[in-house]
Amino acid sequence: MLDTDYNALAELLYPHIDKTPADYEEIYPERQLKEGARVTRFAPSPTGYIHLGNLFSAMIRKLAASVSDGVFFLRIEDTDKKREVENGVTAILSGLSKYGIVPMEGMTGEDTETGAYGPYKQSKRKDIYACFAKDLVRKGLAYPCFCTEEELNEMREKQEKAGVNPGYYGEWAVCRNLSFEKQKEYIESGRPYVLRLRSQGKPDGVARTEDLIRGKIEMPENTMDVVLIKSDGIPPYAFAHAVDDHLMRTTLVVRGDEWIASLPAHLEIFKALGFKPPKYAHISPIMKLDDGNKRKLSKRKDPEAAVSYYSQQGYPKQSVLEYLMTLANSNYEDWRRANPDAPISAFPFNIKKMSQSGALFDIYKLNDVSKNVISKMPAEEVASLVLDWSREYDTELHSIIKDDQSYLTELFSIDRYGKKPRKDIAMWSEVKDYIAYFYDSLFRIDDALPENIAQADAKAICEAYINVFNFEDDKDTWFNKIKDMCAPLGFCPDVKQYKAEPQGFKGHVGDVASVIRLSVTGRLNTPDLHSILRLLGQERTIKRLKAFADSLS
Repeated sequence: MLDTDYNALAELLYPHIDKTPADYEEIYPERQLKEGARVTRFAPSPTGYIHLGNLFSAMIRKLAASVSDGVFFLRIEDTDKKREVENGVTAILSGLSKYGIVPMEGMTGEDTETGAYGPYKQSKRKDIYACFAKDLVRKGLAYPCFCTEEELNEMREKQEKAGVNPGYYGEWAVCRNLSFEKQKEYIESGRPYVLRLRSQGKPDGVARTEDLIRGKIEMPENTMDVVLIKSDGIPPYAFAHAVDDHLMRTTLVVRGDEWIASLPAHLEIFKALGFKPPKYAHISPIMKLDDGNKRKLSKRKDPEAAVSYYSQQGYPKQSVLEYLMTLANSNYEDWRRANPDAPISAFPFNIKKMSQSGALFDIYKLNDVSKNVISKMPAEEVASLVLDWSREYDTELHSIIKDDQSYLTELFSIDRYGKKPRKDIAMWSEVKDYIAYFYDSLFRIDDALPENIAQADAKAICEAYINVFNFEDDKDTWFNKIKDMCAPLGFCPDVKQYKAEPQGFKGHVGDVASVIRLSVTGRLNTPDLHSILRLLGQERTIKRLKAFADSLS
């Protein structure tokens, strides 16, 4: 075809497009950022579902932008209307904000946005895509393809029989060399078409790029005449992201490693458009062990794949982020030990230090991380977060604790502020059981008497303690009273002495305290018993001691 034919074809395909690529370059100028600043984006489909992998990659994108004083924005790729759900954008924004991942620009609601590089919804950028598609047609780098789905299926069957690579390329690209007259005839008759790239790739050519995580990548050049614009006028990801990332001045694209196979086609599209491609960082999916084998964390099989799972279980957002950071950079845990109170934002995140292999999801490690995070929270914060969580996810618990937040705060204060705070709670869904003995409606006896304590002795201990207990005693007075009870009951008041001559006693002072602990809390392992008894008070403690003694009759 002659250049004049390309121009005529471009006008025939896009008569309503009067802007040029130069116009859009002026509308969306280079960002005025310092050298080295990275512009990243999170660009999900508005499905409303956020996978843990989505949250992980969004966190990585934000970190990469933040550590370089760059920009992190939210773009919604809503070209596939079949996947779209009502209020999907709102759900995505809410899911991100719960974990402190707030875009600096882009979509702020279903149809609201902020920033100078919008629209940030692909469905509102149709004319922009058409402008660049028209320019490619004018340059002879794109053409309309009128092949029907049936014809394409027949082509694939022939390729399979011939033992050649499937796809629309070379001699198989039957619409590639149609005359302008034939193209015009088909268009004017209303025949549906897609717009394809006229690939310049060679079978023996090599596409090269430098991936920030994987280093140098070399792959065969793209030779496929890939679709740039679908028959409904909307581009698939390959063309849309090239135009969008260029005009939004994205400098770093972080995405899953499943896109590596498409990289040669994407690089050729950037080249055809005359754009400098962004840097790429292809991250591996989060993996899970299943019967000893690694597999991708699946939203169909694994409830923990959904970010909503962590809210439902009551993991604090900081716990989830701390855990994900251990997956992001292997040196994070050493940094955290050296900087126990520093915010995550202070960590010198380096995307080049991310692992090339998929990080293994470990719920047990998450729980350990979360216990550590919760143990460092002030009691007031724990109480507030538990109230917020229970209001939505455990209405029974909420109805029990909501009327006395100071009491709730005080119970969470026990053993919290010492050098080695207890690490009993990994998630708020564990709180009801943890605090059960502080509330009569939840209290129950869970543990059995230690085997070395006879029921008669346990009953005698409870009856003796009822006579001396005073919830206002300081800790020394309280413990001395328990020691003074030991000898008359046949127990040794000194543990060392008991170990030296165990045959002379029924047990030691620790055993006596264990009976008291069991009778009042229903458990043999709790935080500081003195603090618990002070908080329960005189009347409630005596009542439980009597009830336990009576149960042993």
